[in-house]
Amino acid sequence: MQRFFDIIFSSLALLLLSPLLLPIALLLRLTGEGEIFFLQERIGQGGHIFKLYKFATMLKNSPNVGTGTVTVKSDPRILPAGKFLRKTKINELPQLLNIWFGHMSVIGPRPLTRQTFGAYTPAIQSTITQVRPGLSGVGSIIFRGEEDILAGAASSVTYYNQVIAPYKGALEEWYVAHQGLRTYFAAIVATAWVVAFPASQWAWRVFQNLPVPPAELAGALNYPT
Repeated sequence: MQRFFDIIFSSLALLLLSPLLLPIALLLRLTGEGEIFFLQERIGQGGHIFKLYKFATMLKNSPNVGTGTVTVKSDPRILPAGKFLRKTKINELPQLLNIWFGHMSVIGPRPLTRQTFGAYTPAIQSTITQVRPGLSGVGSIIFRGEEDILAGAASSVTYYNQVIAPYKGALEEWYVAHQGLRTYFAAIVATAWVVAFPASQWAWRVFQNLPVPPAELAGALNYPT
């Protein structure tokens, strides 16, 4: 049933959002490096590799410079129009194509690059590749301010690997264990809510019994005390 809703939602979204997506594509063609889409290899269901679509918001060679596939706030590799597209998450909308093609679902663990996927333990990797990755999901909702968190770290890559990845992996494992239409629709509503109200703690009430974040992340993740 989740695949059925994925097809319906992605088809409707592509149709309804076309008046927004087409002008953005034109803007990107005329600015920056002239690229509209950024295609990047991600790890999907069953560990298979697929090409993930995003609007181009960073320099084409970004994965090979700076912090690699880890992006931080005010990253100098971000293009002029990229900051707005990333803040509003509009840059993620081309992944509706990935959903329509069957690479992804509307809700699921975020599809990761080899670099960030490698930060997970083998056990977590095995669990989250049991399902299709998602445009949004529990991990994405809770870590909606990840770039801001990384901006305050002395070493963003080290902090991601040692602090963020273990907890985010636990959240993705929670999703796999609790997947179903109730979680699916709750995550869709929660995604829209936190985009509108980023400081809200509502997601913690919607998804009950989530793993407790480590002390160094609790404040940044708006964990209720």
